[in-house]
Amino acid sequence: MARAFEAEDRQVLRIGGDDRRKFLQDLVTNNLDRIGEGAVYAALLTPQGKYLADFFLVADGESILLDADAGQVDDLVRRLTMYKLRADVTIAPVRLRVVQGWGDGPTPEGAVTDPRDPALGWRVYTESPETLLAAFDTADPAAWHALRIARGVPHSGVELIPNDTFILEAGLDTLRGVDFRKGCYVGQEVTARMRHKTELRKGLVQVHVSGEAPPPGTPIEAEGKPVGTLFSCAEGIGLAHLRYDRARGEMTAGDARVTWDGAGEAAQQDS
Repeated sequence: MARAFEAEDRQVLRIGGDDRRKFLQDLVTNNLDRIGEGAVYAALLTPQGKYLADFFLVADGESILLDADAGQVDDLVRRLTMYKLRADVTIAPVRLRVVQGWGDGPTPEGAVTDPRDPALGWRVYTESPETLLAAFDTADPAAWHALRIARGVPHSGVELIPNDTFILEAGLDTLRGVDFRKGCYVGQEVTARMRHKTELRKGLVQVHVSGEAPPPGTPIEAEGKPVGTLFSCAEGIGLAHLRYDRARGEMTAGDARVTWDGAGEAAQQDS
């Protein structure tokens, strides 16, 4: 049976007005023309191409719901308002709450599939989460986070760090979060230039973690030299941002031992 929980770390905004779609289309990394097909995963970047926030966009009648990390919403609203100028656009919080579920069985009415990876399940926006949750097994949010780590999916504010992360290094293109053919958006020039490089020399990868996992943000070292940062961990799997050319041999993060299956391939490419 499917499991579900209320995602209390999410907040929903309603984007209204006649210019809502064009307004978002000119700002975010993905193509709003797809919004009629289901949820669209996208990000807002700085003009220098660095991550600010990621979110889901869902059509809702004459408006668009924006589902974002609650800790990023105030800054996101401020930035969207700054870009609004004279466009016919309204931006307001709504009382809708987010229920996430996954597993075998039918999905509830109104659910949208997580566009990053179908294995991550579905999302429902509702004012009555208790009624919806009664139809499913209760899930611990930590179980869903273990699933997204196992699927290699970064999380807002953890692996995705405002004003620091480049989204291609975090794999948002493989998570259907970037459209390279839609035209201009904020940070598009830098993102396109990174895509056309021969190869990225660092990025977010899955690693194996032996021993007690340290807190997210712990530096990873190899032979006493920094090689990256370890973020989320669950069930012996972690997400780490690594310098590929340095991530060889035995690595450590705090008291934990870290290994990366791609180290051999990276060494061959550098030789």
